[in-house]
Amino acid sequence: MTPVRSRRSPLVGTVLAWAAKIIVLLLAFQVVATFLSSDSLQWSVVWSYMFDGDVLAGVARTIQLTVIAMVLGCLIGLVLALMRLSPSIVLNAVSGAYIWVFRGTPVLVQILFWYNLASFLPELSIGIPFGPDLVSGSTNDLITPLVAATLGLGLCEGAYMAEIFRAGILSVDHGQTEASAALGMTRRQSMRRIILPQAMRVIVPPTGNQVISMLKGTSLVSIISMNELLYTVQVIYARTFETIPLLVVASIWYLVLTTILNIAQYFIERKFAKGATRNAPVTWRDRLPQRRKPTEKFFSHEETI
Repeated sequence: MTPVRSRRSPLVGTVLAWAAKIIVLLLAFQVVATFLSSDSLQWSVVWSYMFDGDVLAGVARTIQLTVIAMVLGCLIGLVLALMRLSPSIVLNAVSGAYIWVFRGTPVLVQILFWYNLASFLPELSIGIPFGPDLVSGSTNDLITPLVAATLGLGLCEGAYMAEIFRAGILSVDHGQTEASAALGMTRRQSMRRIILPQAMRVIVPPTGNQVISMLKGTSLVSIISMNELLYTVQVIYARTFETIPLLVVASIWYLVLTTILNIAQYFIERKFAKGATRNAPVTWRDRLPQRRKPTEKFFSHEETI
């Protein structure tokens, strides 16, 4: 027997979908219009500070801190990931303890800890154990706001990057390691030439997200009076009392920087995804409602004969 097909028209579903889209667009338009037309935002003040010298210096310091902390985090993360994958119980335990501590405590607490390190270590020194000090110095002189911010952000980021690197390495088929060993490669050569290039397909997307998160996370160091973007605008509006316009300036700059990072991440992902099987991305044309095809006529076996 011919299966009975549902004859319910999709017209109702289509109408509801378009109605929901129109409502969302109207609400978004209302929010944007309210935001742009609000007198309290003082857009003239916003544009006057967008390219102010102090603000641009804060933007540059934010970029600098992001790069330094991410490089430190990636280096630490790669070492920790290799330690986690090591057959050595000691290396595995040390790596696991590091990840447990730095992922389990807030970044803000870590930044404050490094900034106030001098409260229980007034002097830092490097020397022979149970022997004389070779190099020593005041902790307050060595742990500047930039150093404290770099340590707080970079060491914490290393714990997250360790798990990202470990997941990427484990995503590569074990046969690749065996094949490289059969070719006479050492473990280090296999990791550098075979495993890591293939693992980058898995590593790059979450790393890009971490970079964007790091860029925004640099705003936390304003609490230790480091002159990055947020602290710079805080100093300005403490003097001019134009709080909201200056916060809008900072928000616009953060949006600009994160947009640039998003675009860079897209092209980097495309580069490392070459040769991999991927579904074609859905474009706006694919989202348009398609014209209904005429219903096919089904014939029974006797009718076709």
